[in-house]
Amino acid sequence: MPAVLEEFDPIIGEPKIEWAGSCSGSGHSSGFLFCVHSPDSSHLRIYVSDFRDITWESVLSVLQLEDMRDSAGIGGSLSHFIHYLVASIKSEDVKLLLEALPNSIDTKSAKLVAQKSKGMPRISFSLTKLTGSAASDAMANLSLELFKAYKGLQYLFMQEQERRLQLTEVIAAERENNESIQSQLELNSNRHKLQKTMNSLDKADASASVVTNGQNSPDKKAVRHPGPTKVAKRFIPAHHRAKIRGVVLQDSENDKNS
Repeated sequence: MPAVLEEFDPIIGEPKIEWAGSCSGSGHSSGFLFCVHSPDSSHLRIYVSDFRDITWESVLSVLQLEDMRDSAGIGGSLSHFIHYLVASIKSEDVKLLLEALPNSIDTKSAKLVAQKSKGMPRISFSLTKLTGSAASDAMANLSLELFKAYKGLQYLFMQEQERRLQLTEVIAAERENNESIQSQLELNSNRHKLQKTMNSLDKADASASVVTNGQNSPDKKAVRHPGPTKVAKRFIPAHHRAKIRGVVLQDSENDKNS
């Protein structure tokens, strides 16, 4: 289905190299990179290169992809198979199987094999070796896809940095707001404690005032400090008073005559 390949994003990776044959890759110590992309809506293309001596290519049409789906034993639509293919190529188990020519450092054949997970069907691409300008064009296309992938990652990184900065600002604002709320709560708590203390002191002062006023009341003062008691004058009969006064007067006259 063309729409499936139109939405296909390039996949770039480094395969694990496995050699077969007597040479066992003694003359090829450098690594390889692969790129799987869709040049148009009808084809899927694979490049594999060491950017020095060896470059391979595989181009598959939609019909060939459907045949690959049937060979792998994967049911469902082509879209479902493409999703499985992408998951397999993005997995950690992608291998470049190289077969060396007898007594030579050249390769006889190459395959790019991907497996989504152990026990799942394998996806295998047979590769054709490129030479001359075709190999140069393939390396140029692979380099261009690498640059596009780098720019895409750089853009995502910048977006992530911007989101991180915004999140940092939001967190800082929330922290400042929380600190302000905490300070306000502590202030209100201190005010409440102070008010309770003042109320307790007011109650204590009021109780002391009641006791003092009770002790200073007139009734209690009269009990504690009784005034001088007046002694009632004893009644003396008049004739007694005359005798007493006469004696006094008589004594006075005798004193004068003497």
